[in-house]
Amino acid sequence: MPCIHHTLQTFPDAMKEQESLRDEMLVGKSKFKLILTEHPPVYTLGTSGSEKDVLNRYVDGALIEVFQTGRGGEVTYHGPGQLVCYVVADLSEEQDLHLHIRRLEEMIILTLSELGVQSDRDKRGIGVWVDGLKIAAAGVRCRRWVVWHGIALNINPNLKHFSGIVPCGMQDAPVTSLEKLGVSASREQVEEIIKKQARKVFSSLLSNSQTS
Repeated sequence: MPCIHHTLQTFPDAMKEQESLRDEMLVGKSKFKLILTEHPPVYTLGTSGSEKDVLNRYVDGALIEVFQTGRGGEVTYHGPGQLVCYVVADLSEEQDLHLHIRRLEEMIILTLSELGVQSDRDKRGIGVWVDGLKIAAAGVRCRRWVVWHGIALNINPNLKHFSGIVPCGMQDAPVTSLEKLGVSASREQVEEIIKKQARKVFSSLLSNSQTS
């Protein structure tokens, strides 16, 4: 599995890294890379988001930075205890963004199943949901069929930090986490499962990718 690990990474550094990988893929140097990381507390705005969805930048003792991104979707939160899974991939042979989003969701759904949590998609929006609560948010950006950004899974983040935004633009979309569901799992345990499931759901892209 071509995978990069970061213990903690600022959001701007994560974007620079993905853009560098994207540029390599645009000239055919690789096909697929999975980045597993965490960020300091940050709110990110997608192309459909606006500042009005950021209700408060100072939440539970933390001043939370806000960044504009080019990904799809609205506003979301990243922070410690949330595993961010960025996938940089060349989709030029498939040219199907909807399939890519479903693969991101499926990777998390299969991971949660292995941890004993039943989850699914929801008509309210993309991502992964457990009993009507969002546990993973997804959003991607595409240039000439190379995609980046990805999906973020709540393991044990400070859920109070979500109160500073309207998550994904939906007032009725409260969030949850593995910890809140009573599941005790370390980031390392979750990462191993995610990598295993990624090999399955992205198998067609991995067949021609470079390893590292």
